[in-house]
Amino acid sequence: MEEQAAKIRIDELREILRENSRRYYVDNAPTMSDYEFDQLMHELERLEAEFPQFDSPDSPTRRVGSDLDAPVGANAESQARQGFVQRPHRYPMLSLGNTYSIAEIEEFVARAEKTLENVRFSYSCELKFDGTAICLTYRKGKLAQALTRGDGVQGDDVTENVRRIDSIPQQLHGDYPEEFEIRGEILMPYAAFDALNREREAQEEAPFANPRNAASGSLKLINPEEVERRGLICTLYHVPAESVDFASHSEALDAAARWGLPVSPERRLCHDITEIKAYIDHWDQARKFLPYATDGIVIKINELACQRALGYTAKSPRWAVAYKFKAEQACTELLSIDYQVGRTGAVTPVANLAPVQLSGTLVKRATLNNADQMALLDIRTGDWVYVEKGGEIIPKITGIDPAHRAKDAQPPVFPSVCPDCGTPLVKAEDEAKWFCPNQDGCPMQIKGRLLHFVSRKAMGILAGDMTIDQFYAAGLARTPADLYDITKYQLLSLEGWQDRSADRFLASLEASKQVPFERVLFALGIRFVGETTAKGIARHFGDIDTLAAATQEQLLEVDDVGEVIARSITDYFAKPEHREQIERLRAAGLRFDGAGQDAAVSDALAGKTVVISGNFSISRERMKELIVAHGGKAGSSVSGSTAFLLAGTKPGPEKLKKCEKLGIPVISEEEFRAMLPKAVPASASLPSGGKKSRPRFAAEMPPEGNTLPAGESSSKETIEELTLF
Repeated sequence: MEEQAAKIRIDELREILRENSRRYYVDNAPTMSDYEFDQLMHELERLEAEFPQFDSPDSPTRRVGSDLDAPVGANAESQARQGFVQRPHRYPMLSLGNTYSIAEIEEFVARAEKTLENVRFSYSCELKFDGTAICLTYRKGKLAQALTRGDGVQGDDVTENVRRIDSIPQQLHGDYPEEFEIRGEILMPYAAFDALNREREAQEEAPFANPRNAASGSLKLINPEEVERRGLICTLYHVPAESVDFASHSEALDAAARWGLPVSPERRLCHDITEIKAYIDHWDQARKFLPYATDGIVIKINELACQRALGYTAKSPRWAVAYKFKAEQACTELLSIDYQVGRTGAVTPVANLAPVQLSGTLVKRATLNNADQMALLDIRTGDWVYVEKGGEIIPKITGIDPAHRAKDAQPPVFPSVCPDCGTPLVKAEDEAKWFCPNQDGCPMQIKGRLLHFVSRKAMGILAGDMTIDQFYAAGLARTPADLYDITKYQLLSLEGWQDRSADRFLASLEASKQVPFERVLFALGIRFVGETTAKGIARHFGDIDTLAAATQEQLLEVDDVGEVIARSITDYFAKPEHREQIERLRAAGLRFDGAGQDAAVSDALAGKTVVISGNFSISRERMKELIVAHGGKAGSSVSGSTAFLLAGTKPGPEKLKKCEKLGIPVISEEEFRAMLPKAVPASASLPSGGKKSRPRFAAEMPPEGNTLPAGESSSKETIEELTLF
């Protein structure tokens, strides 16, 4: 390759890798498989070695992927990941070199044996867990700090969230050191991952792509109670040699296990390449039956003196390497295609497959997303299709096996009418999905909206799929307002309902009348208005009447409200039937204004839009709440309406440049706190510890053997429904 062509390709690869690293570590929404990313990284490494004149310390080959500085995003998860204090790692957290080639593992072993000639050593072979890295510090046996990998030099302090993970002990036992670090991975088991995605899909939110992304996003939620609910687990696999006094890596992990720490029992000491290969071959098959995601094997020199002799590169230790499994794929028969209608009317094709085992789960269904993807795959019912879980992702069909196609196989015809109500489907020019426009007459949309309304994040009413189906079939509920008209007599007339189950349901209805306006607004199910957007809109307008009267221009003044959301809101309130439903809900006692919520502490920032950037003595999320508590508005980007930029340590350079260009003042945290009333200490200015108070209602749990309504079970999922938040 000529020098100029190499320079162009190197720059291109660096840009692609940086962008996809951000999507992977920060957004938790990768668009490239691990294998594709690693191949591009290896290509960049080869070119940089061949053309050293283009070497750069900022190259992705020299830097650890970073999960710091998550942007204020377009969805609730990304916005929730704001505001963690960043702290330095005592010892850098580096990444591992990786390969998909057994030949390269052989080369790693050969290099180690050559460098450590005449020294007896062994290899610790371990599963490579597909989660998000964590570094724990224990002092006097108590968990003192938990940091994410961050950029390897510093990480986000997620200690309070980690305290909610059951498998991580708060207090150790035995002969533990006075202070030490231990590192590992936060994982989301398949069962918890599937449950979380079912919940997200029920809310018509984008599902997480894989358990790693779900674990990473969950670990950085602002609310520790929500983190606890996500079912995360932890496996620890490395004690920095500088942190404790042991002769080998395996001795350190054995000691950690005695102290009560969750260390993987699947590791094995190997003595040569033959034993390493046998370990890899075993887990390439056995991993499919693990309850959590793994994506390879890590091979480490076991003796710590040998590790020190081999040392480190700028990015990775020379004494360890990761062998990554290629994306698991299976070929199975496409039995049929269903067309599902969501609560917003979107029609989604779903492939029904002959069951096939993939990455620890039995796959029976895979989404086909939309008509365009079906045409791109050129898929037919009866085809044998390739199903993949690259990096343990959600099952997707990646292609077909034409050799198995019947000669008379015909391409499926995407429905032109709604498969549920028969209404002709419509599709906007700028959208890939077809929609049923019969919002108020389509049974699936009606039941979908009822399920959304009663869900935990909305009104928290004690009802599941089967209950809503019952109500719909019996003619008791077509709209959310109908739920508040249901009587105990009507409930007892339904199959499976008894006094206690009826009382619990009615009590949950009564408790839902205390749900704050922002959640009521989310519960209405206005298209594109998610949980976070609803919160911003509710706080901006204050009550439903002001919101209903707002123009699109006024709606666009709200952070994160664009033209599509603004148009959806005005369209919603333009319909008389929607206004009628709101009046019925208001008459039932639901909150449609900010009454009962925390009042502002002062009006010191009234009328001021404040944009924050950098790190502060409290989290950025709490700093935003502090601004709102004193009458201000927390803006997301600098504009002409910004009163000032509140800059902590390491503020964003682009925001500083824009402030300078627009002449907007930049003030420090100390100057900001001086602006607040002295009668109320700034450090104590947040009501209820910085959180909005929320009513809680715990429905009485049924005694063992008590009958639940028809179709409901006493499973964990049903039990969780009984506690309303």
